Amino acid sequence: MTNRKEGMNYAPKGKPNPVVKENEFIFAAIALEHGHIGGMCSGLIDAGGTIKYVYDPDIQKAEAFAKNFPGIIIAKSEDEVLSDPEVMLVASADITSKRGALGLRVMDAGKDYFTDKAPFTTLEQLEAARQKVQETGRKYMVYYAERIHNECSVYAGDLIEQGAIGRVINVLGLGPHRLSAPARPDWFFQKEHYGGILCDIGSHQVEQFLYYTGAKDAEVTRSQIANYNHPEYPELEDFGDMMLVGDNGATGYFRVDWFTPDGLSSWGDGRTVILGTEGYIELRKNLNITVEDEGNHVFLVDKTGEHHIPVTGKVGFPFFGQLILDCINRTDHAMTQAHAFKAAELCLKAELYAERIE
Repeated sequence: MTNRKEGMNYAPKGKPNPVVKENEFIFAAIALEHGHIGGMCSGLIDAGGTIKYVYDPDIQKAEAFAKNFPGIIIAKSEDEVLSDPEVMLVASADITSKRGALGLRVMDAGKDYFTDKAPFTTLEQLEAARQKVQETGRKYMVYYAERIHNECSVYAGDLIEQGAIGRVINVLGLGPHRLSAPARPDWFFQKEHYGGILCDIGSHQVEQFLYYTGAKDAEVTRSQIANYNHPEYPELEDFGDMMLVGDNGATGYFRVDWFTPDGLSSWGDGRTVILGTEGYIELRKNLNITVEDEGNHVFLVDKTGEHHIPVTGKVGFPFFGQLILDCINRTDHAMTQAHAFKAAELCLKAELYAERIE
């Protein structure tokens, strides 16, 4: 994995596993405000996608991005990209509050949209996207990277699908991140633009809860936010947690924060514990502290015993190939639209109704 110390540039190294031929699936990148755009595009390229354009209002960002993708065209405008009939999908990591509006323009242009999380900062943006998907039939997909671009998270889903721990009844998620404040843009500290901590990094946790439990909907029973230790950034929330109850009875608790210590070799000691009726799974995503710097550790306890399964390089990231084929075939194997939007809805509601506690 590259950029181990900085989660803002999270871009796991995958193995090429093309599902299409060269130039069979052409996509573009617009708006490079967050480093996740590199991982999003690399994942699509490893799955056989061909990136044709990059556009950002800041030409220096576009030029820096282009150095990593030989042959890419630096577009002169957003319209140059959206008006090209060859482009089938647009990937973006715009300022969070602008992601929804860009998605509407992309879908109006007849293209599918793949945005970094969080996909929205308001429920109004979500509703507008829902309506546009219905109107155009295009996709509004979301890069929930902590599951779709993490091998142990992918492997856990496979184990659950195989019945390894029975019925999932609880998911515990821990999502600490390193703040690296000096490297962050100004908008990152403005709640209007980043949406709040439960909307932002909390979106990963909500999506995983829905995925691992199989819930189609859930109720946020409690949510809390705080700024415990960053008074110089009054609109930053450096801590948040929430509780969920799924429509199938499963429960969840999640904590997200910006308190990763400098001494940790990774940007965050992300962990997930999934409890089933016949066993449990623990995921140590980014490292196994004091034991191994490498991540992707799956711990499975079932009726046969205790199992430690390191999965780096063994599972891959099937989401990207599935997404490409979904765009071509108009199927929903990578992620359903309902699932992507429900995860967004729940983290927005958690943030909207959160109690401030510090």
